[in-house]
Amino acid sequence: MNVEELLELMEETLEAGTAVPFAASKRVVDVDRMRDIIDEVRNNLPDEVRESKKIVNDREQIMKNARIESENIIQQAEERARALTSEQEIVKRSQQYAAEVVTKAQTQAKELSRNATLYCEGILKNTEEVLARSVADIKNTRMNLRNPPNRKK
Repeated sequence: MNVEELLELMEETLEAGTAVPFAASKRVVDVDRMRDIIDEVRNNLPDEVRESKKIVNDREQIMKNARIESENIIQQAEERARALTSEQEIVKRSQQYAAEVVTKAQTQAKELSRNATLYCEGILKNTEEVLARSVADIKNTRMNLRNPPNRKK
């Protein structure tokens, strides 16, 4: 069953409940049945919700990997620079090269971090939109449960 069908089943279960004397808007319903339906709704939530949780968890790993990669590139550049310090001209060239490598590494690290952030933001925005539509559907269903359309008795 999809979520819409499960919500209809919830409405039917509420309508099938026994009316409480002197309280027209209150009914006695089968709690276990309602819990089973709610569990089914949870199991049928869109995959995007599950994916968004995974993406949020993966984002930190992506950022950590980007930092580690940039640190490794910087460390390699510094090691190469130290290895080339035998003569003055070589020292000058190695310092210049090391600075270029460090700058390039920092630029690459920033770009990698920016791209990871943009990717995560895009996925989270999409998930937010899906969730907003789901929340709107749920609010509509709740309003319909509170104020059902005119039904023939």
